[in-house]
Amino acid sequence: MTVAILIVSHNQIGTELVNTARQMLSSSPLPTKVISIGIDDDPEHISAQLHDEAEGLDQGNGILVLTDMFGSTPCNIACAVSDRNDVRIVSGLNLPMLIRVFNYPNLSLDELKIKAMTGGQEGIACVLDLKGKS
Repeated sequence: MTVAILIVSHNQIGTELVNTARQMLSSSPLPTKVISIGIDDDPEHISAQLHDEAEGLDQGNGILVLTDMFGSTPCNIACAVSDRNDVRIVSGLNLPMLIRVFNYPNLSLDELKIKAMTGGQEGIACVLDLKGKS
């Protein structure tokens, strides 16, 4: 059994990141589901959907919920499943975070949460600083 991944994001951000990660890795080693939230979606309906998806996705080792932005509707709705002891929520979803998570499918829920956070943070870099250059 492995940790399941539930992504809750604005529009198709989560779907596109999962598709890209799967192309890069040629697979998806963890059970993964994306819930996309549009501007006109009813938060109560999405919250109920989130509960249903979490129940169906659970493999017995917990669920890592990844959201795209802290404090936003997807993150706030994801907190609706936080009453479970086997759920961890990490916000700030980016491609390096998702690749890191997919590369460690055998980790525990808490270990995978840390990998998600470090992968997302380490994936942010200033590649070129143009300040002061003409």
